[in-house]
Parts: sequence; structure tokens; C-alpha cells
Amino acid sequence: MSTTTSRSALPGTQLDPKSFRKKAWQMLLAAMFMYLFFYTGRQAFGFAIPGIQAEFGWNKATIGAISGVALWCYAIGQMINGNLSDKFGGRRLATLGSVGSTVLCVLASFMGHPVAMGAVLGANGFMQSMGWSAGGRVISNWWSHSERGKTFGFYTLAAGCSSVLVFVTSTLVVSTFHMSWEWLFRLPVLLMLLGGVVFWLVVRDTPKAAGVIPPEEFTRDAEVAAGKAAEVETTSIPSATRYRSVLGIPKIWLTGIAIGFQNAARYGMLIWVPVFFLGKDWAHTPGGVWISLALPVGMAVGALVNGQLSDRLFGSRRDRPIMLFMALGALSTLAMWLLHPNALLGIVLLFLCGFFIYGPQSSFWALCPDLAGKVMAGTAIGVVNFFAYLFAGAAEPIIGSIMDANGGNASVIFPIVAIACTCSAVFASFIRR
Repeated sequence: MSTTTSRSALPGTQLDPKSFRKKAWQMLLAAMFMYLFFYTGRQAFGFAIPGIQAEFGWNKATIGAISGVALWCYAIGQMINGNLSDKFGGRRLATLGSVGSTVLCVLASFMGHPVAMGAVLGANGFMQSMGWSAGGRVISNWWSHSERGKTFGFYTLAAGCSSVLVFVTSTLVVSTFHMSWEWLFRLPVLLMLLGGVVFWLVVRDTPKAAGVIPPEEFTRDAEVAAGKAAEVETTSIPSATRYRSVLGIPKIWLTGIAIGFQNAARYGMLIWVPVFFLGKDWAHTPGGVWISLALPVGMAVGALVNGQLSDRLFGSRRDRPIMLFMALGALSTLAMWLLHPNALLGIVLLFLCGFFIYGPQSSFWALCPDLAGKVMAGTAIGVVNFFAYLFAGAAEPIIGSIMDANGGNASVIFPIVAIACTCSAVFASFIRR
């Protein structure tokens, strides 16, 4: 049977390249819109720390342990839910995660005991883990290998902008409207619920589920990248087989360790930088906590730039932009620590910290379908994200304890992050993909 005949026999509407690309952009933008609000369900915790400490008297080690539990549950959820997004589709999983996380965040605002708060935020971490790999799975189904750096760059841009949104909404709640810490868990998360509903209404997991037939050049590119036919039904592959296949790739382990150190650096900044700028040295500085907004803004821009660089400058080779950005991230955080910057220089350095520390995420996520093929992209993303949050969760109580040992000095976060960035660059040097 000829290719033309076999393609005409497929169910669905045959799309020309322009029409299919428009459809693919629709799916990417819907995934970006969904994840734009997802961090409201877990990153506001850093802004809540001063209020929680003032009300309950918990030390930073306890706070770090709660944050660590949430991140570890997120890590476990990634290992499970990445596979489930391959099995049941990203559309269902991301929507379920947004609804469940909204409910649990509101419940967390009523918790007054560290064990109870840790349990609820841990459950919330699991629900949060349903979002990222699910959106990545959808993107992998609609975009080919040669454009993954770009598309995951846009997707990671949305995640970076989500951090910006969290910093803005949290600062408004705490510093502008002078509301109590509980409202950080009640108001911004309503945006996450909206994003989940829109994702459900707009997205279809695959071209087949959308009732369309991709143009031949897209199918051919996808087949080469995945090493198998683009129309393989992933639900027919047992979960154990997917895990064995993904975990049997040595470079997946290297990618996991490298992103683990990167994510420890990232969350070290996201959780503790607001604490640093809410401290006595900055609390009464004009602009005060708003200076910390430079961090997530830098993260958002860095993610977009790194993804473009990996495709356009490095020929879809991901290790080089990861190493470059991690090395510069280490230098930026050391400068923040050593120079004791004023407000203007602090803004510039924080922007650079965010730009270089978070930027490599887009290359890390593009690596997952590169290494495992798009058929197992969700499982690969989930496994790699498990490593990312395993490391971040382990780092949080350690960081909190170090701060307590230094009289609560939050500035020690900067040399700790520099060390994590350096380790990430070293392990990324062995990936060579």
C-alpha cells in the first residue's frame, strides 16, 4: 500500500502544514496558559514563612522540613504521574491536578500545627505533580524533535512567568493589602483553577484525539526522533515496560542528577530570597520586597533564551547551554553574596541569578523526549522531574538548619546556591546529547 493511500485511510481531517502548525500552536499556548497559574499552588509558601513564624514560632529548620516534605511528595508524584500522562493523557491529569491542588491549598491555610501543615502540603505536592509532565506530554505529541528546544522554551517561559505571578500576587497580599498569610493559600490559587478548566476545554492529547491527520513531513520527523511509528498507541505499552525503558538509559540518570542540583539551586532562591528581602536589612528599604521580583522575571526570560540557544546556536545539543548557564548562575549568586549590593545593583544581580539558574530548564525538558522518544516522553519527564524535586526537597531542611546555625541569616542562601549550580554544570558535562 502506498504512503498516500495509507494516509488517506486514516480517520480524521487531513491538514496542510500551515493549518496543522496553527493547531499545534493552539495546544502549546493552552499548555502555557494552564501552567502560567500552576505555581500559585506551591510557591507562595516563601512569602508565608514570616507570618507563619510570627504566629506559631516555628524555627527555620521546621519550615524547611515542611517545604522539603512538599517537594519530596512532588518528586514521588512526578515518578508516578509522568507515566500516567503517557497512559491516560495529559489533558485529564493536568485538570485533575489543578482542581485537587486548589482544594488542598485552601485547606492548608487552616493548619496550625507543623505536622498537619506538612501533611496537607505534601498531598498538595502530589497533586501539583500532575501538571508539568502532562503539559510536556501534549507538547511532545504536537511538535517535532527539531523544534523541541523552542517549544519547551516557551513552556518553561510560562513556568517562569508563573513564578513572576506568584511573587506579584503574594507581594500584593502581604505588603500592599496587608492581609494575613492564610490568604496566600486562598486567593491566588483561584487562577490555577481557571487554567485547569481552560486546559480541559481547549487541549486534545494527540492529533488523532483532535480528529486531524498531520502533514507527512511532521509524521516523518516524529518517527525518526522517536525511533518508531508516530501512531503507536502508548496505552498498549505496560507501565513497567515504560519505566524499564526510560530508567535503562544512562543519560536519563545523568540528566536527573544535573537537574537535581539545578532545582535545588532554583528552589533555594524561590523559597528563601523572599525571606531575605523581608528581613531587617531590606524590610524598610524603598521598594523592599518588590526587589525580589527581579528573580522570577529573570527566570522567565532565561528559560525562553536557553531553549532558543539549544536549537539555533548549539544544533539541538542540550548539554552546552546547560553548562554555560549553570556556571554563570554560580558567579551571579556569589556576586550577590560578596558585593552586598544596593537596591539597583540587587535588582540587576537577582535578574541575572534567575536568568542563569532557571534558564537551563528548557534544555533539560527537551532532553527527555530526545533521549526517550516522544512515545515515552511523559514517563521520561516524570522520572527526570523526580530527581529534580528529590534533590530540592533534601536541600530545604539543610538550608533552614544552616540559617538557624547562623542566627537566622538568610544571606547564606547565595553561596549554597553557587555550589549547587557548579555541581549541576559538572554532571551536565557528561550528558553530551
